[in-house]
Amino acid sequence: MLTDTAIRKAKPQAKPFKLSDGGGMYLLVKPDGGRYWRMDYRHEDKRKTLAFGVYPTVTLADARQRREDAKRLLAQGRDPGAEKKAAKAEKAAAAAVAADTFETVAREWMAWREKRGETASTTASKDQWRLESYLFPHIGARPITEITPLELRDVLKRVEDTGKRETASRTKITAGQVFRWAVLEGKTHSDITASLRGLFTTPKPTHRAALTDPARIGELLRSFDTFTGQYTTQAALKLAPLVFVRPGELRKAEWVEFDLEGAIWRIPAERMKMKAPHIVPLSTQAVGTLRDLHALTGSGALVFPAIGKVGRPMSENTVNLALRRLGYGKDEMTGHGFRSMAASRLNEMGWNADAIERQLAHAETNKVRAAYTHAAQYLEERTRMMQAWADYLEGLKNGAQIVPLRRRA
Repeated sequence: MLTDTAIRKAKPQAKPFKLSDGGGMYLLVKPDGGRYWRMDYRHEDKRKTLAFGVYPTVTLADARQRREDAKRLLAQGRDPGAEKKAAKAEKAAAAAVAADTFETVAREWMAWREKRGETASTTASKDQWRLESYLFPHIGARPITEITPLELRDVLKRVEDTGKRETASRTKITAGQVFRWAVLEGKTHSDITASLRGLFTTPKPTHRAALTDPARIGELLRSFDTFTGQYTTQAALKLAPLVFVRPGELRKAEWVEFDLEGAIWRIPAERMKMKAPHIVPLSTQAVGTLRDLHALTGSGALVFPAIGKVGRPMSENTVNLALRRLGYGKDEMTGHGFRSMAASRLNEMGWNADAIERQLAHAETNKVRAAYTHAAQYLEERTRMMQAWADYLEGLKNGAQIVPLRRRA
């Protein structure tokens, strides 16, 4: 039988040696001074060795207790080594499950999606906002495999009860994207949001507030000259109705994209919602506004840089806030509303609907038409249309009695 004194006095030798304690258990002393508890045993006529740990972390008394536990399992016909291995694997699996919390997985999904570069930055930002605002505080720390449909339902209902039904619906969609990605990555077994189908219906898209009455449009354009804020904001207000691109496409514009001599703005695919390059023919009025702005911001990359934030474009709320300062409520006019304004008036003015849709960079649902539209792009007709539209707006601004201008053949 071993004693602590005998163990401490044992000196390392050139080769490993054993100090027996009986019952198959011994202390293996290695040349480097390490002392390891081992137990040799037989199970189903096979000789095996069981490790109990390292002395003195595992004391002599601890090792003896582990030997008795192992002998008890052997008496029952069970293999202590196999059971120890299974317990270790179960513990590791439990640790992995605990590590894959909903927040951890969701952030991995966001990083994966960002690396792919196929998601618009605005969409990614909104998804992150919904996750951090509504889901992480309640289920972020929960292992993703343990979250139940009822648990997620209660979280979403909490959002809906604050009067944010559309937000609740979109939050469910974002959660579903996380769960489906987690399934493909082997981090969970199913998309639990499938059980919540019908809990919320995606609200019908609401048309962005926009002015379409010619007289009101004229008033709006005249108000831009009275704006007393930043010049870059005023320029954005003036340019928005002339190009009617999406607000994010406008505020993130870079000077390298513009050919002012050729009167063309080429927006790269990565900045477009539909991930396809887009061409905006520039009217003489748009070119004039851009030349004036170039004198102020042309030394940098961004056409509309944020004030005091190097390398950052103006905020997505800048144009909307400017409209509010000019007295237009959010139910009257928004930055996105310039697109609706142009689409409504140009269609009434008789311009080719396909040319209008292409200029709006809308997705074409008919594949045959899409192929033709993408190839031809109606660029010549769109160039005429954009100049006619700018002239029309200028007339409205000057207070002229404008008769809707039909497109020229």
